[in-house]
Amino acid sequence: MEKQILQPRYKDSKHFKDFWKTGNGKQLTDFSGAELSFKDFAQFSKYFYHVDEIGDQVVREVYLKKSYPEASREIESYIRDGVSENDAVPESVKKLFRQTQALPDWLDLNLIKKGAELCMRANLDSLISLRDYCLIGGYDYAYLNKPLIATEALKKGAVKRLSETLDFWVNVTRYDALEVHKKGYEFAIKTRLIHSYARLSIRKHYKNWDTENWGEPINSWDMMATYIGFSLVFMHSLKKLGNTISEEEEKGHFHLWKYVGYLLGIPVELLPNNKKQATEYFYLWTSVQPSSDKDSVLLAHSLLNESLENPILKYEFQRKNLRYLHICCTWYLLGEDVCKRLKIPEVPFRKGFPVTKKILNKIYDSTVSREARIKKGNKDQMKVLEDYLNITQNSNFH
Repeated sequence: MEKQILQPRYKDSKHFKDFWKTGNGKQLTDFSGAELSFKDFAQFSKYFYHVDEIGDQVVREVYLKKSYPEASREIESYIRDGVSENDAVPESVKKLFRQTQALPDWLDLNLIKKGAELCMRANLDSLISLRDYCLIGGYDYAYLNKPLIATEALKKGAVKRLSETLDFWVNVTRYDALEVHKKGYEFAIKTRLIHSYARLSIRKHYKNWDTENWGEPINSWDMMATYIGFSLVFMHSLKKLGNTISEEEEKGHFHLWKYVGYLLGIPVELLPNNKKQATEYFYLWTSVQPSSDKDSVLLAHSLLNESLENPILKYEFQRKNLRYLHICCTWYLLGEDVCKRLKIPEVPFRKGFPVTKKILNKIYDSTVSREARIKKGNKDQMKVLEDYLNITQNSNFH
């Protein structure tokens, strides 16, 4: 199809103006010192119709020519053993690994280490931020969710989706995880190919896909927004919960997610280096996204009710209490407008838990050494991941 010239079509809408004038967008602007304008809109908006063609070609030449398990084993062998120019493999596979095996000249491994340490040091606040700000907040952008709906993610269930997100996030944010052939690198390559597989499936089977309005399925601009969620939005959430972040950790955090995005095939010009750039990039992207629709509400409630479905906690009262705490954090982190659009339930004393957490975090940060916090955070996060994997890999759990 001939690509239309995209406009910032929602820039005059109430949800866009409220977000950037009084909501979290205003807080992000104050937090980052961003200068908001549409002068670079055309430079970025073309990526709404751009996808990872290398990943797509690998899927066509490997996954679509074999059984899924056989193709997965083949890709895993390439990830573990590497690919050279002389190997008898499809050209698309050589292209993919030519890019991902070569370290870009801008990469700073020490900065990546600092970013990983922030993710671990923030302990369970990291997981609260991912779930109650980044994931649920993302559901407020109606077009961003369309690939989830098209691939019937709701049928898979929130426990499984949350487990997969957690598995990815934990494995790319450990020490040395992103070195070539290591576990975080493996997760990035596999996730990239899952995106391509999903995109080709949507194009083939989902006849109602509205490319003009929704962009290409899992397009590069939406991918940029998702990774700004993991970097800028995540860090803003940690700040809201009372965590102190050093300048070096902040720089490292953006660097880590820039490299993860690079491995995932997002064009490097879309990957911000700092919070100012990230906020300015995010501002442009939000102008093409309408606010919540009925699918958004379904996704949000599926995630909220995950606590009730998840058998990690033994007793029903524990599961209900966990859901209540997540609802409190969601209201605190996302604010009134977004929560009302997503129909997040009203609960009593909703500021109690997050405000108490904020006070305790300030005390904890000032009394416990950074090294001890990193060690404990890593241990606690790995325990949560282990619990989720034990549940979702149990064949009796649906």
